[in-house]
Amino acid sequence: MAESSTPDSLRPDNADLVARDRRFFGHPLGLLTLFTTELWERFSYYGMRAILLLFLTAELTEGGLAIDSTTGQAVVAIYGTGVYLLTIVGGWLADRMIGARRSVLYGGIVIAAGHVSLALPGGAWSFLGIVLVAIGTGLLKANVSSMVGELYHRDDPRRDSAFSIFYMGINIGSFFSPIVVGLVRGIWGFHAGFLVAAIGMGFALIFFVGGHRLVAHAGEDVPNPITREELPRVLRLVGIVVGAIAVLAVIAALLCGGFGLVAIVDTLSYAAFLAPIAAFVVMYRSPKVTRPERLRLSAYVPLFVAAMLFWMIFEQAATTMTVFAATQTDLSLFGLTLQPENFQSVNPLSIIILSPVFALIWLKTNDRPAVPYKFALGLALAALSFIVLAAGAWLTGDGKAPALLLILVYVIQTLGELCLSPVGLAATTLLAPRAFRGQAMGLWFLAPAAGTAITAQVVQLTEGVSDVAYFGVTGLIALAFAVAMFFITPWARRQMHEADRLEGVVTAGE
Repeated sequence: MAESSTPDSLRPDNADLVARDRRFFGHPLGLLTLFTTELWERFSYYGMRAILLLFLTAELTEGGLAIDSTTGQAVVAIYGTGVYLLTIVGGWLADRMIGARRSVLYGGIVIAAGHVSLALPGGAWSFLGIVLVAIGTGLLKANVSSMVGELYHRDDPRRDSAFSIFYMGINIGSFFSPIVVGLVRGIWGFHAGFLVAAIGMGFALIFFVGGHRLVAHAGEDVPNPITREELPRVLRLVGIVVGAIAVLAVIAALLCGGFGLVAIVDTLSYAAFLAPIAAFVVMYRSPKVTRPERLRLSAYVPLFVAAMLFWMIFEQAATTMTVFAATQTDLSLFGLTLQPENFQSVNPLSIIILSPVFALIWLKTNDRPAVPYKFALGLALAALSFIVLAAGAWLTGDGKAPALLLILVYVIQTLGELCLSPVGLAATTLLAPRAFRGQAMGLWFLAPAAGTAITAQVVQLTEGVSDVAYFGVTGLIALAFAVAMFFITPWARRQMHEADRLEGVVTAGE
């Protein structure tokens, strides 16, 4: 954009006027900067994720790393775990040390370097690239969203619609990336596909750096900088975390008979399992937490378990469902020949189509049912998707399932996502104790971290199990938890209402 087209209202020293700018669908142009940054970052992330398992398990002659399917699935699952765990670290670094804007910038650079590494031949470059993308995504993921919020005053009525536009960018990037990267991978190979992801991240950085003036001071400040007095305590905490991970690594190596790829997977799995337990124990035992807050925290536990199991199923798009697409699915659809990774575009497209429908439903029902019931419904739909997939695999027998079966499974999962995900963070911030409210985002990210860690373990334990058994049993177990959630919901709501009563809060509606 030419400098002459940028008026005084967009100078970085005038954040109030930037917030009142309405040139991007009634919103400031700073939202356009963050919208395009996130669109291209998600393009790169989901494009890379779409072909990662196929790359790890393809033969060397096909440009892959020839890792066996079970180990490859565990690696991809634990990669997702690492991303979510590192997102918590990225949020902490932004809040305490470098600010959201620098966290996004540094994260974007690291992600781009990771994709370039993946585009280079050689196993060492590939694993370096996976690690770099995980670290960079951890730095960037939550902090772009926080910058969107900083464009607006707290009482600005445009905040909710701004996030709706922002999340539309996420889904646009997520929709096109498996299609484009899959097409390039099919013609020129895996490394060319990763190069497309690198180019996408390059575009994200160009938009972010080029539009830095439009976002004014958003993300520049460090909200809670570490003081000199706090430094010893912070270093001690970091030492405890590093030491705990080292202990888990030793345990994993002993159980695996040596420190290798499987031991790394197990180490991160143990960390993802223990992190939410530690978080809940610390919050519940904290002297800063009141009795009403403990009641709310108790009510949140079943919601967290439901979310964890939901993400366990949902995030298998990059693992077991990719294997099913590649090996058990007829890739012809209406005269077109699909790539296995193309199916991962169904979810973002479904979100784009169905989000307005769900928004209208919640509006017409006065946001009913209550949040715990929405969690139970979301988990039930995720479970149903795997039961449908198992039934389709059983009916197909030794043949290949039609592409429409996998598309249906993704649509059902999207219905579950729209029930659970939009209200998840809101419920977390509502039920988390006030002393830990700033860490609510991290607590919410621990649910998918633990869920993907479960997948990493389950795919190893069920090696050789048929698709019918794997998807069917997983779906039935998740469905049992969903039914239990429906029965637990009245108790959870009583806990919430009792907490409100003790604090003298009058609850209107559900």
